[in-house]
Amino acid sequence: MNHPKVTIASVMEGEGGISALPVLLRRLIYEAQIWDADIQPPFLVDRGRLVRPGGLEAAVEAQARRVPADRPGGVLVVIDGDDDCPASLGPSLLARAQAARPDRRTAVVPANREFEAWFLASAPALSGRAGLAENLEVPANSETLRDCKGWLTHHRRDGVRYRPRVDQLALTQEMDLDLARANSPSFDKFCRDITYLVTGKRGE
Repeated sequence: MNHPKVTIASVMEGEGGISALPVLLRRLIYEAQIWDADIQPPFLVDRGRLVRPGGLEAAVEAQARRVPADRPGGVLVVIDGDDDCPASLGPSLLARAQAARPDRRTAVVPANREFEAWFLASAPALSGRAGLAENLEVPANSETLRDCKGWLTHHRRDGVRYRPRVDQLALTQEMDLDLARANSPSFDKFCRDITYLVTGKRGE
């Protein structure tokens, strides 16, 4: 089936995601058998600036210009939830993003608590990969763990600390998307929001 070209422009914090997020988006879009996608480079904004009044709006405005009005797609904002409640942080940021550019589809996904929590939700699939130990299991508190980066460092077998700029891409390439979705409500929301940006419909 032929689909019109999909364009997704993203806003996020964290340098590791500059290369990892586009790979994750392509994996999800390809699973939907959509092969013609324009995944724009993420617009990197530090968290403090992003949550302050005007910061998110400026970033969304900049990325919305990259999304053609006559094509599917939209603007995606990915932010670490940290100690904020995703149920309140996400809707408040989404309302601001939609107000900034009501003419574009927008989605806001707070990773609970960090982007790396999605790796923990797919831990068995990452066993023996990117320096990690064998026989990893999903931690019971993967969605609430305060230091997911520390967990990844602790479970390495090569004595090297987890380095987001180096390791995030490798783990994104190897993670099991279905497993992560089953174990992480915030990753499941991410997947549903990508469906919305691509099709205009909310995925189940």
